[in-house]
Amino acid sequence: MAIKVTMPRLSDTMTEGTVASWLKKVGDKVSEGDILAEIETDKATMEFESFNEGTLLHIGIQEGETAPVDSLLAIIGKEGEDISALLAGGDAPAAEAPKADAPAAEAKTETAAPAKAATELPKGVIVVTMPRLSDTMTEGTVASWLKKVGDNVAEGDILAEIETDKATMEFESFNAGTLLYIGIQEGSTAPVDSLLAIIGPAGTDISGVADNFTAGGATTASAPAAEETKTAPVAEKAPEALADNSNGRVLASPLAKKIASDKGIQLSQVKGSGENGRIVKSDIENFTPSTQAAPASNASAPAAKAEETKAAAPKVFVPAGEVFTEEIKNSQMRKIIAKRLAESLFTAPHYNLVIEVSMDEAMQARAAINSVPDTKVSFNDMVIKACALALKKHPKINSQWKEDAIIINHHVNIGVAVAVEDGLVVPVLKFTDAMSLSQIGGSVRDLAGRAKNKKLGPQEMEGSTFTVSNLGMFGITEFNSIINQPNSAILSVGAIVEKPVVKNGQIVVGNTMMLSLACDHRTIDGATGAQFLQTLKQYIESPVTMLA
Repeated sequence: MAIKVTMPRLSDTMTEGTVASWLKKVGDKVSEGDILAEIETDKATMEFESFNEGTLLHIGIQEGETAPVDSLLAIIGKEGEDISALLAGGDAPAAEAPKADAPAAEAKTETAAPAKAATELPKGVIVVTMPRLSDTMTEGTVASWLKKVGDNVAEGDILAEIETDKATMEFESFNAGTLLYIGIQEGSTAPVDSLLAIIGPAGTDISGVADNFTAGGATTASAPAAEETKTAPVAEKAPEALADNSNGRVLASPLAKKIASDKGIQLSQVKGSGENGRIVKSDIENFTPSTQAAPASNASAPAAKAEETKAAAPKVFVPAGEVFTEEIKNSQMRKIIAKRLAESLFTAPHYNLVIEVSMDEAMQARAAINSVPDTKVSFNDMVIKACALALKKHPKINSQWKEDAIIINHHVNIGVAVAVEDGLVVPVLKFTDAMSLSQIGGSVRDLAGRAKNKKLGPQEMEGSTFTVSNLGMFGITEFNSIINQPNSAILSVGAIVEKPVVKNGQIVVGNTMMLSLACDHRTIDGATGAQFLQTLKQYIESPVTMLA
């Protein structure tokens, strides 16, 4: 019997997952314990193994796609087993199963309405949908139609004026042909991607196209791409007469004007190929300096003679360039970081306490410790050890807030913030107060290395009671962190700075470090946080006291 496999919950905070890669494909044999896929959670990319055996009959979430926990991930069963009932009750449409395994001959006999509409779309016919003319637009209103059914349409012609949530804008055609159908009348409002019009060869029978589009959704959405290359020559055959610019106005489509502005092209130098010599998008895209010489020289000859009679004026800088942006898809980790930190900042009343610590003795102690063979301790390891001992003396810092109570943790588990490619992870050192400096150093290096390779297990990032974040290695002298809930506090560690200090009434060269403690005022009062920092300062400034 076929078994549905759902998106697993691979961490305590995971609400959705992204399939990074499939290690099995439809039709492959699967044994219990085989790795099915690699799934990216909010914390790491993890291998997901099968707990069943059989044949992989269906994949519900493709590589790179994100879905909530418990969504249909795959179906495993006997080879050739009918899984249409499972698909009908899952997240994938029932039509997907026959598509995966059915031969090409059977595919032609499918009678589903959307597929039939797509295959029977008349040749050369293009469906035009309500465009998204602004970043916040969800629906548009047709203010007026500039073409009527039966009119010839060339590429770049204005079809209609559409009122968005921000302005009324001209909407130009990107295709050539005859306007066969208008789907949204003047004054009517419709959502983005609704059927706006149909363009195609004159006399084409489009009966049923509009009905099928409405019933089946975007059944013809992919048709324009295939037909664009065929209709392009029609646009080139538009009337070649130049626009009458006797009134000084240059005829150009809004899109052409915007592209020309972005590229720094003067419209007066471009020959239009649209209706009545109107400049369209393709004219700007195909415009090169070599095509500029002949028309530009003829049009500007009188102006050039006039300029010669004038005194030379300083050249005015004309901004020119191309607006360039890049969109990076948010990883699952980045989404959860954003969600968790926003929740922390806006639910926990943060305040920060800052203290300056002398590092002279700590530097001498570290040098002595690292002189021991096979021993390597960092200043961060010393800060973590000092925090663990100070937390034992001030357990209120080692707490967490609940609506009906404050939980005081008498065990010390310190989370160490580690920067990785996609964001930030916080591996946890369990029972840190019982660890030696060398054990802390070895554990931090191991956890940080595996964090950057996305090899940490969820259990290694759970259960922290306090967090340390260090940016000193980047030269940051002081900063404030957002609390890593459910912790009540986080310590921000800055760089060690050599500067003049006063010792015994004398100005001498010393080494200092800034520590900033962010506290949740619901659980930690200012005096409690200050007392913790005083104890922490004593441990760091005199490392030998950590052995007491």
